[in-house]
Amino acid sequence: MNINFEHFTLDNGLRVILHLDSKSNVVTSNILYNVGSKHEDPDFTGLAHLFEHLMFAGTKNHPHFDSFLERVGAQNNAFTSSDITNYYITIPSNNLEHALYIESDRMLNLNISQKNLDVQKNVVIEEFKQNYLNQPYGDLHLMLRAASYNVHPYQWCPIGKEIAHVEKIDLNIANEFFKNFYAPNNAILVVAGNIDFKKTKKMIYNHFSSIPFRSINKIKYLFEPKKTEKIHLKIKRDVPSKCIALAFHMGGRLEKNFYVSKLISHILSSGVSSRLYSNLVVKKKVFSEIQTYLGEDFDNSLFYIKGFLNKDVDYSLAEQSIFNELDSLSSFVISKEELNRVQKKNESGIRFTNLNNSYKAIDLAIGAVLGNPNLINEELAVFKSISENDILFEAKKMFSETNCTSLYYGKI
Repeated sequence: MNINFEHFTLDNGLRVILHLDSKSNVVTSNILYNVGSKHEDPDFTGLAHLFEHLMFAGTKNHPHFDSFLERVGAQNNAFTSSDITNYYITIPSNNLEHALYIESDRMLNLNISQKNLDVQKNVVIEEFKQNYLNQPYGDLHLMLRAASYNVHPYQWCPIGKEIAHVEKIDLNIANEFFKNFYAPNNAILVVAGNIDFKKTKKMIYNHFSSIPFRSINKIKYLFEPKKTEKIHLKIKRDVPSKCIALAFHMGGRLEKNFYVSKLISHILSSGVSSRLYSNLVVKKKVFSEIQTYLGEDFDNSLFYIKGFLNKDVDYSLAEQSIFNELDSLSSFVISKEELNRVQKKNESGIRFTNLNNSYKAIDLAIGAVLGNPNLINEELAVFKSISENDILFEAKKMFSETNCTSLYYGKI
């Protein structure tokens, strides 16, 4: 089923996408800013994520952002990735204008005061400690990404390289970041739900068209060269179970091999019949838990495999058991039945996601920032075009030892 939409651009550069879902009682207002952690100065990492927090600190007109929205029955949230920062508000259809008004207000009048900056820096620092430093396995991805990339800014997570980087962000740096990236011409607004196109367009023009266009200056970064040797790390930690993590370089978000890698992930670890679970958890009992997942970054990303070892299992045995499964996928063409099974499961997931206006709004925005607003309607056909030989070819290319960063984490 196609997701129908209309798109246009305001004179100030704001790109707008409207999607009608007449069955819904609520509307999602989603605004994506084309700035993520890869656009940061390597000496001031964590700034994009800090700004996600600052955007909820209130505007000069409305110091209590959340309270304003709660009064009109809205819920809101945001996320920062390596590539983008995304904000969304879900609100009853008849209150949509309140969401558009407050979103335009913080684009123009965000209150970046010393007090707000200090408060949000402390919040982010506590988040860094709680999620990455003070809980088991929290710092695993920080180290795995840093080891996997030498030159590309994906080498740090959106939270930042280290707490010291967040601590040294001052008011001048924050104001300059806001001025440089939080401009209408660096944003995509999606409104999805039970809307009247004509009225919604008028509201958008009323609230956003007067915000001035600004020049965007982005730091140029280097792309990661092809790996020629395996990288191996051993990290000693006092954790409940030993853990092994492997990261393989893979294609970017718009390449076909990204979609092939998605299906490979389903083949390996989606459900009890998947290869890694069936063979290494149930049959051989090497792992108590194992999963695969994709970074899904816009540039060349990483394919992750992470497993928790059963008691008395050696790291090298665990890694070799994973590579045996990867070698099998890289050496033999999978059956039509197995591919058909993961295709159907993947299609079911996509169709279920497309029932939710918030997810549709985010996907429409991501397609637009990647240069193709219709990507949401084209992806299913790309998945369906993938053949057994595509799986074999991509597995053989991706799962080579020289393309791998391995991490042993726990009791060494």
